Amino acid sequence: MSDFEFESKPRVLIVEARFYEDISDQLLAGAKAVLEQNGVDYEVMQVPGALEIPAMLKYAIRGLSFDISRRRFDAYVALACVIRGETTHYELVSEQSTAGLVTLSYQYSLAVGNGILTVENKKQAEERANPAKKNLGGQAAEVALKMLMNKQEFGLFPRRSKR
Repeated sequence: MSDFEFESKPRVLIVEARFYEDISDQLLAGAKAVLEQNGVDYEVMQVPGALEIPAMLKYAIRGLSFDISRRRFDAYVALACVIRGETTHYELVSEQSTAGLVTLSYQYSLAVGNGILTVENKKQAEERANPAKKNLGGQAAEVALKMLMNKQEFGLFPRRSKR
């Protein structure tokens, strides 16, 4: 049974960073379960790490705008894990990946669910990623769908033809 009612069936792009593969697998499982439960079509694209997620979203937006034979994505789910280390790299990756998502969502009016975990250690990541526990992958998918519902309220989804 679906928790969301859409005028037309949404298509979602999940962008998954594979830096911590075991954590990514759990985040992805949670996101896919929510989308499948709600009858949503989705595709999964993988990137090396969290910093590459905003670029992949931009590729999807720009690439599909040039290929009218392909249907655009209606919402996006970003999944990654960033674990604090001994250097300031953690802050850079956490801040820039999130800033990239926010910038794209503002610039293109995107419905985005941010499932980029920023944690102190692997134990915290496992707790947050596990679908049987905090299920932040599933929560990110829910956020994307909620934002898509909001777009629908404003007539931004489904896209109206320009005939």
